[in-house]
Amino acid sequence: MNISSAIFDRSAPDLDSCPDESLPEFAFIGRSNVGKSSLLNMLAGKDGLARVSPTPGFTKLINIFTINNTWRLVDLPGYGFAQVARQDSARFNEAVLKYLEHRSNLSGVFVLIDSSVPPQPIDLEFLKWLSGRSIALVLAFTKTDRMSPSKVQANIAAFTDRIAPLFEQLPEIFTCSAKTGAGRSELLGMIDQSLAAEPLETSAKTEPVTDDEAAVREKKIPRVKHPEHLKRTRPW
Repeated sequence: MNISSAIFDRSAPDLDSCPDESLPEFAFIGRSNVGKSSLLNMLAGKDGLARVSPTPGFTKLINIFTINNTWRLVDLPGYGFAQVARQDSARFNEAVLKYLEHRSNLSGVFVLIDSSVPPQPIDLEFLKWLSGRSIALVLAFTKTDRMSPSKVQANIAAFTDRIAPLFEQLPEIFTCSAKTGAGRSELLGMIDQSLAAEPLETSAKTEPVTDDEAAVREKKIPRVKHPEHLKRTRPW
């Protein structure tokens, strides 16, 4: 995927303040200090797109960026130091909970995990919460430049062993480094594949549009979520 434009849209304090649902969105979330902002800047190829702060938990709002005028990258608040609410044994921002559960154009969630440390309880707790929802997700292990490849793989193996009981099939795993640029093409490739599979709800219908259907479209009735059997045809 070639990124030709990356434009800040808005910082939303809650779901109702987010933009319309006309474009697919890919959200990035992780424990505070996981290197999320640096990774987002690396993916977009634009330094300063997402603000990098030395203070953990700096991101408190849902920050939304429009990429290539065709999809959105969403920077969700970290779930370590931000003001949080406890629900279903998961500690993270209330606005994030509502976004993840009710955003109909959410195409996938990238959960960022620090590859340079052993499994952290707060990451495991968050994955436990996600596992009980129908949310498409992948794991992206960050900061791979900080440790030897063997140590990185050992930490990843320890983490996947801990979450294996939560999933029938483990989420797809990526490794990346904002410092070296490693993993950029793979992560963007995953988004590209998902975008290519996006117009699923129109593929099965070839008959002319009826008057009733035209009226529905004219009223701009919100797009419904894809049926479960169609979701499974996506690359993730």
